[in-house]
Amino acid sequence: MAELDHVVINALAQMDAAADLFAALGFQLTPRGHHSLGSINHLMMTEGAYLELVGLPETGRQRQDVLNSPLGLNSLVLKTGDADATAAALAAAGFLLQGPVAFSRPVAIDGRDAEARFRTVRFPPETFPGGRVYFCQHLTPELVWRPEWLVHSNGFCGIDQFRIEDPEPEAQAHRLARAFGVTVDRSGSEWQVPLSNTQIHVASGAASRFATTRLLFSSLDEIERRAGACAAADWARLGPTEGRLFLPSLNVSLTCGSSR
Repeated sequence: MAELDHVVINALAQMDAAADLFAALGFQLTPRGHHSLGSINHLMMTEGAYLELVGLPETGRQRQDVLNSPLGLNSLVLKTGDADATAAALAAAGFLLQGPVAFSRPVAIDGRDAEARFRTVRFPPETFPGGRVYFCQHLTPELVWRPEWLVHSNGFCGIDQFRIEDPEPEAQAHRLARAFGVTVDRSGSEWQVPLSNTQIHVASGAASRFATTRLLFSSLDEIERRAGACAAADWARLGPTEGRLFLPSLNVSLTCGSSR
């Protein structure tokens, strides 16, 4: 079954402020990366799917798909072990594609310089107007999933839901399912697109957008304490086991749940 690789928050030119905010909330950020395509990033790793902040460098090349995307939650990324095979299968299913595209970023590991390398297969913006959807092949996963980057002081440990709103939710859900090779489930007024490690929920909305993603924590105590102390974040409890974290400076809404 298709597997979530990571979820991306676009910080555009606000990377410094975004990184400071997530660090204040207790996430461990990887050192800033500089992609060969003209973007910068920080990762918040788990043993499975991870959260990425992407933005634009102050000078030099500007990555066009990041520049063209709005501030906030805007990328849903699936894992692939073979970008060429994925591209061929999607083309055979009738999808227009961008790529495969190869890129890299330098990484310093244990005092030595290395290069993390990737290949992606992307859908044009009109295929999924709510945000960027693509497949990512990690050619050097050992440079991304590092034990020293998996521990977060707030207990962040996974991603288990991604929510999309769309004026035509049923059609959107079936398009996603066809791209990911899975079957849509119906639950009340929402459509569910199952992945091996998470669920995509598609609901009705006035405009197509990536609405929120649900992060898992070993306990909600620390993220709640840090959010309450952070002037840039407004925490509102929704119930005894989960809450909503709204980050107005980044136009991001996150749902936080306990993994216990």
